[in-house]
Amino acid sequence: MNTALRQSADWPTTDAEGRSMPQKLNLGSGKDWREDYFNVDVAPYWQPDAVLDFDLPLPIGQPVATSRFGNVVLENHYFDEILALDALQHIRNLTTAMTSCLNLLRVGGLLRISVPYDLSWGAWQDPTHVRAFNERSWLYYTDWFWKMGWREARFDIAHFELGLSPIGQALRRQRVKGEDLARCPRAIDQMRVALRKRWLTEAEKQQVAAFLKRPNLSADPLAGSLQVSTIGGNVAPGPVPAL
Repeated sequence: MNTALRQSADWPTTDAEGRSMPQKLNLGSGKDWREDYFNVDVAPYWQPDAVLDFDLPLPIGQPVATSRFGNVVLENHYFDEILALDALQHIRNLTTAMTSCLNLLRVGGLLRISVPYDLSWGAWQDPTHVRAFNERSWLYYTDWFWKMGWREARFDIAHFELGLSPIGQALRRQRVKGEDLARCPRAIDQMRVALRKRWLTEAEKQQVAAFLKRPNLSADPLAGSLQVSTIGGNVAPGPVPAL
């Protein structure tokens, strides 16, 4: 069924005012609850539409209780957009979460990400952060998709932006720019990335098939968390922008 949120038994998929289920998902909504998104968070405290833990494989095909839409059933290929604003740095099993995002998005759908840059103050000031990010953090989900075991789809980088801190803005006024600016500790606060889902080409499918046939696959660093994407129907990073 080519819908990610379908009716479960006699439960409606509209809210009390007759609005249908959004086709945009807000991952780790927290205090950034959005009315026109399907808001999910691991913590019930924030009163999201649904409590879901992206550290774990999602309950695809099973009823999920929601606060606005009753019980719905998660399916793949539905969402046009997934927001992950200051969320991914809290997720330990990031390969699991990224695979879930790839599966939930329709082809052409966008995963919009905002994360702390690894040299920023914000990367590690929060004790709940488990990782930080830099320009190379997206390779495994884009050009090196085969290391994820993704058989049918992958991401391309649709947008990449580095957000300057006050220190970075001062350095830019001194005509420091590009990679020289990005290398300066505390110059960059955030990294904003948009990843677009697309199908693999035949050559790419052969590439991942060859990788998965390796006799030493179990020795691969990702082997413990490798999830083969079975969504049926199913290099170098981009240059640092001139800052």
